[in-house]
Amino acid sequence: MSSRAPQDTGHAAQRLWSVDEHLADVLAAIRPLEPIELQLLDAQGCVLVEDVTVPVALPPFDNSSMDGYAVRTADVQGASEEFPAVLTVIGDVAAGSAELPAVGPGQAARIMTGAPLPPGAEAVVPVEWTDGGTGGGAASGMTPASAAPEGSGGEVRVHRAAEARAHVRARGSDVQAGDLALAAGTVLGPPQIALLAAIGRGTVRVRPRPRVVVLSTGSELVQPGESLAAGTIYDSNSFALAAAARDAGAIAYRVGAVADDAETLRSTIEDQLIRADLLVTTGGVSVGAYDVVKEALTSVGRADEEADGGRMDFRKLAMQPGKPQGFGTIGPDHTPLLALPGNPVSSYVSFELFVRPAIRALMGLADVSRPSVRAVLEADKALGSPAGRRQFLRGKYDAQAGTVSPVGGSGSHLIAALAHADSLMVVPEDVTSVEPGDELEVVLLG
Repeated sequence: MSSRAPQDTGHAAQRLWSVDEHLADVLAAIRPLEPIELQLLDAQGCVLVEDVTVPVALPPFDNSSMDGYAVRTADVQGASEEFPAVLTVIGDVAAGSAELPAVGPGQAARIMTGAPLPPGAEAVVPVEWTDGGTGGGAASGMTPASAAPEGSGGEVRVHRAAEARAHVRARGSDVQAGDLALAAGTVLGPPQIALLAAIGRGTVRVRPRPRVVVLSTGSELVQPGESLAAGTIYDSNSFALAAAARDAGAIAYRVGAVADDAETLRSTIEDQLIRADLLVTTGGVSVGAYDVVKEALTSVGRADEEADGGRMDFRKLAMQPGKPQGFGTIGPDHTPLLALPGNPVSSYVSFELFVRPAIRALMGLADVSRPSVRAVLEADKALGSPAGRRQFLRGKYDAQAGTVSPVGGSGSHLIAALAHADSLMVVPEDVTSVEPGDELEVVLLG
């Protein structure tokens, strides 16, 4: 992985950065991961770096779409239940058959779904249109081949006519040799993996999924499942951000909460560099006496800057929630690090705005941010917003009605409301009140 230090803006902590400035600074430091060749299943979730063309037609031969009988259309013309066409069954054609019987006048071959159409045959009549070779009424299924002559030999009565190519999948009807199967930039999900396997590709060249290490800080944090002591809370941020990193397409490593000790935090981060394409911390970036992330990483960034050009900046953004932010590159490989605030909602909103785009940029994707729409506010009263700040409020979006409703209040600790929201309502910096019926931007989280 290659990346560069953020822009040297000078006095980063003294001025108020806009959301767009901070995001641009983050993305300017990100370089897509180097491509590698992976086996198909290992490539799931990765991004193609080259166009994939079809080497052979798919399907590679005419084949049956039904279990039934391969026939000549002239032999079943005018067939009915009262006057069935009686044909001699000359054998079976199963999927994977190599030697195919030739179907001549007055003959039929039993054929299974996916089996190649034998020479001479022009159509397939489903077994339900026949007596199945039993001499009785309409069949509901094929008689096992071991039950010959009723199965793969003898005679079959066909009760309905069939047009040419009926129930036949034509060679190349899915894709033709030379067609573009998948374009560079495609994210490989299960259907894309299936297509690659179907055209014979065992490996594919992709950018790997970024490895993201998530680390929360705070002596008050206790891991879920343990008992809470006085003054402690459960660590939810590291779980939320690790899950969000996976949702963005990364391989996430969650590190247990680190106590408020700068040296411990510094050594933990240095230990994690070996498995990180991106580091994310949460907590300790404000101005409190125990905000050790700023203390620890400022010295790390300064040492890296003197050694090889690394840098860490801690800055204030004109946004709510998520005003305090940290960003830089650390270590010998200039690994990007985003330091997010510790309040749960601030942390999650910051992830969506800055970390998710960084992950998507590492994957080599052009569209790195969540989609957004315009929607009409549906609320009981106006929503206030601080002047000069871009506010992100939790919302519930109704796509059919084109409306969005607030969920919970504006507090940055209200994680329960976040769990029921599916979007973020964006109030611009120059707007201090949004009235019911007003239109605003909505970032879709699902």
